Amino acid sequence: MSQPDTSLIGDVRAASRNLVRQFGLMNKTVAGTELALSAVHAIIEIGNAGELSSRQLSARLQLEKSTVSRLVKSLLQRELIHELRCQQDLRVKRLSLTPHGKQTLRDIDRFAEAQVSCALQRLKTDSRLGVLRGLQDYSQALSGVAAAQQFATQASTFTIETGYTPAIIARSVEMLHLYMNRHFGFGAGFESRIAGDLAEFMTRIDSPDNATWRAQHGDNIVGVISIDGEDLVADLGKGCAHLRWFVVSDSMRGSGVGNALLSQALEFCDQRGFRETHLWTVRGLDAARRLYDSHGFQLAEEYLGDQWGSEILEQRFVRQLQQ
Repeated sequence: MSQPDTSLIGDVRAASRNLVRQFGLMNKTVAGTELALSAVHAIIEIGNAGELSSRQLSARLQLEKSTVSRLVKSLLQRELIHELRCQQDLRVKRLSLTPHGKQTLRDIDRFAEAQVSCALQRLKTDSRLGVLRGLQDYSQALSGVAAAQQFATQASTFTIETGYTPAIIARSVEMLHLYMNRHFGFGAGFESRIAGDLAEFMTRIDSPDNATWRAQHGDNIVGVISIDGEDLVADLGKGCAHLRWFVVSDSMRGSGVGNALLSQALEFCDQRGFRETHLWTVRGLDAARRLYDSHGFQLAEEYLGDQWGSEILEQRFVRQLQQ
């Protein structure tokens, strides 16, 4: 296929931005409702399908599991959907529209149909068909680009491996210490403590409630994360996991490594049935905070601590079991 002309690319981008504005997608609410765009699309997908699981809804909306979980909770609170356990598999919850949800879907359809109808009336018949074909072709092409990019990132850039491997302790400590020293000046005390804690954890790695993952870029470890399912038992009881030693190398930040590692770890927590996953960090790591938020973590407490040699605002985040 030929490379598109540069001016055409600019024109398509400009037209796309204008569509976003004309559809009202820059607003907090859309389609004549008091709902955000994701909620409107969720109601449409559930209504058109009759029933969907959260996993199916996540795939259709192309949203992460934790984001869909919060979306479903919001729709339940608004009494727009029902949530019932599937009789064939009690682990699965089926989502369907309530009478209020069905009326909301009818209102959304009326609004959208009137908007499209008024716009198409301004076009000749041939142009109307051209709009349809163009949108279908362009949408399909964008889907192909997204799929290719995802495949390239996952298959070519890095792989996620699990379990102990030689040098994982040393490499984890190196990445963690370099990062925290650069940002907060943490010194030998921090490095010594995490080295000891991580070495002790690796003696328990065969426990079914413990696991560690690493991102591999060729022969190099470029990210690590661990779940310690035993560490919090004495303080919080069974059923609470501790997410520990999560770090990505400087060279791979923004590549999706952190999201892939965190997704693997939290999937493990949900499969093991941990009712809560806790993590401790320090204030100021904004990129990490956005990642935690996107996966359903909520700030539980914030306090001044001095365990690393100087006073710093420490934070504890908690994520509930996702089903």
